[in-house]
Amino acid sequence: MNLSDFDYSLPEELIAQYPCAARDEARLLVVDRASGDIWHDTFRYVGKYLPSQSFIVVNNSRVIHARLLGEKARSGGKVEVFLLKQIDALHFEAMLKPLKKIHEGDVLEFPGGVRCSLADREKRIVRFETPDILKALQKVGHIPLPPYIKRSDEASDDVNYQTVYARRDGSVAAPTAGLHFTDELMASLKAQGHSFHEVTLHVNYGTFKPVEVEDITTHPMHFEEYVVPDDVAMDLSAARKAGRKVAAVGTTSCRTLESFARSGKREGATNLFLYPGAEFKAVDTLITNFHLPKSTLLMLVSAFAGTDLIRRAYAQAIREKYRFYSYGDAMIIL
Repeated sequence: MNLSDFDYSLPEELIAQYPCAARDEARLLVVDRASGDIWHDTFRYVGKYLPSQSFIVVNNSRVIHARLLGEKARSGGKVEVFLLKQIDALHFEAMLKPLKKIHEGDVLEFPGGVRCSLADREKRIVRFETPDILKALQKVGHIPLPPYIKRSDEASDDVNYQTVYARRDGSVAAPTAGLHFTDELMASLKAQGHSFHEVTLHVNYGTFKPVEVEDITTHPMHFEEYVVPDDVAMDLSAARKAGRKVAAVGTTSCRTLESFARSGKREGATNLFLYPGAEFKAVDTLITNFHLPKSTLLMLVSAFAGTDLIRRAYAQAIREKYRFYSYGDAMIIL
């Protein structure tokens, strides 16, 4: 399984820098695994393609304001701290710039009186002075837009880069397939007989880490924390017995369900790496965005639909000038 199998060329102008004016106005590429057919629609009409009484699973993780811009207390030198993972009430793993000029014990100051110090330089762990840091971050931190969005975050991103059902703080990147849902669309789908169920997977910065080995099977997959609530696990079992199909909204929901199906553990850390040849045990339909070349996310959708079909789908999306990546258009794989 070669890395080059998952490469493609994308014109830069197709990388969405802003979302659609309305979430559900994104374009929708429909991919049928059984027939190999591909056709086009608008996300608002996704219900036309969902199996009857679909058990729809969404990731309710909320993006934290993980990017902090400030200065060193002593020298006034500019610093940036990008929070990656919360360890406990006070400590986070983080990326720091410029790391070479920040030493253990150095105090870093940010707007609003927020302060932290570098507690462990080797592990890049910072310690905040207040335990209610997530609340403070909402006021002084910045939404951590992906590196391919070539602009600073704006006030509108506080809303646009969160799903309408986001409620559990912890991600540093949005589960972007869910960004297309509105409250009205979800209500409409429920009225059609579908049901929505929430799991949590906190997306960390590893989601942007490129695969760097030619033999992708040797790629060290990053870990992400997930939770499948008791009631969702029970409802899922009942749905399966009733013959209902499971639709995962996004690769994060998909990895959560597949991790649960393999381990039987309702919560923990998963480094499940799904690439072509993998058997999907829990997911029947996948709603997703378009993913970066050579990424583990592209490998997951290729595993779900087949490499050749996904290659054709992406080529058609590029020809039709779909908008790509986090703020881009969507795909449903049947």
